[in-house]
Amino acid sequence: MNSISKFFWFCSGAQLSILEKHTTEHNKYIGIGATIFFTGFFAALSGGYAMYFVFKGDAGAVWFALFFGLIWGLAIFNMDRYIVSSINKSASTNKQILQATPRILLAIMIGMVISRPLELKIFDKEIKERLKVSYLNNQRSKIDTLNAAFDNKYKIEMGKLGDVKAQRDSMEAAIKTDRQKLNFEIFGNKTTETSGVMGYGPYAKRKEAELQQRQKDLDTLSSELRKQEGFISGRKQFDGLLSEKLYTGKQLDSLAGVAGFADRNWALGQLSYNPNGTTDTNTALAVTFIGLLFIFFECLPVFVKLMSGKGPYDRTVENIETAQNHESDKDRDYEITVIDDVHDTRVQTEVRRRKNELNTIN
Repeated sequence: MNSISKFFWFCSGAQLSILEKHTTEHNKYIGIGATIFFTGFFAALSGGYAMYFVFKGDAGAVWFALFFGLIWGLAIFNMDRYIVSSINKSASTNKQILQATPRILLAIMIGMVISRPLELKIFDKEIKERLKVSYLNNQRSKIDTLNAAFDNKYKIEMGKLGDVKAQRDSMEAAIKTDRQKLNFEIFGNKTTETSGVMGYGPYAKRKEAELQQRQKDLDTLSSELRKQEGFISGRKQFDGLLSEKLYTGKQLDSLAGVAGFADRNWALGQLSYNPNGTTDTNTALAVTFIGLLFIFFECLPVFVKLMSGKGPYDRTVENIETAQNHESDKDRDYEITVIDDVHDTRVQTEVRRRKNELNTIN
């Protein structure tokens, strides 16, 4: 327990030799040190998680994440330790607040930085679902754009293909109707266009000959249509339209799984909005409050130091600093006096030397 206490005292930025003499201050600086330590710990987790996504897919991604997380955590820990230890409790309340203001602003920025990667992990499932929707929409939009560009590029060919299809459909419908009429004529079904006499008479033969000719025309038209469709298909293959398909569920899972930090950060921002563009209040509040929680946690060491009263440790530090400042001033005065006396001695010696030279000449 003594080792843990000393460790947290070290984290608080306190001077251990002085703090050990003031038992009433021990718990306060344990709390301050623990807050600073866990802020650095969360920063390490946040930085490591962010770096893992930067190098995700690389064989050394985990080692990069561990190394950067450790460096980032130590940097934030050292910065927080300095921020808290630099607040002068001997100053007035207003001056302490003035001293702490830039430090609080810096703590807010640090809190925003370390909170984002942790938010990405907290909302990991929701982020992946939003990414899947985004990737699918983007792919659909890409395919629509390619099709629109293709239709515009081959507008004449597409128009001819549409005309040929319309002719074929019209001819097929006409042949079907005439074939039905021929059957009515053969089987004696009386209509406005059939005789009603059963048998394979002259009218039926003429009608069958017409059908055979129209069938040949249809075959020719179908052959032309196939050539036109083959040309269009070849152009689509050449322009890459046939290789672009909507993603399957497995492909979307894979894409969402390897998404980078930027995509995941964008998706986290989009969680605050519904697919129709309206604000999703519940999710927006959840993301906001989690971010504010980490910001407050980062600012907490400064707040604790500001809220704590001036204790015996602070008075001892103040007295030591006063004594050291006084000693430094006296050392300065000593050095100045010595330099002045040495200078005066050098001046007097030089004056005597020059007078002697003048006397010798005279």
